[in-house]
Amino acid sequence: MTDLAVGLGLVLVIEGLLWALAPSAGMRLLAAAAATPQQALRMSGLAAIALGVGIVWLVRG
Repeated sequence: MTDLAVGLGLVLVIEGLLWALAPSAGMRLLAAAAATPQQALRMSGLAAIALGVGIVWLVRG
């Protein structure tokens, strides 16, 4: 459970860095995401999940 809290904290730090350091780039990314078809976003999300699970599996064994 501690690892989950640490992972969530790291996600928030990385997300916060984007908005703190380059808010205009974040707005451009949001606009690009809004213009992307839902199926492409869904596939990207699934690929990110698979990559994340693979990384955790390799690191935590």
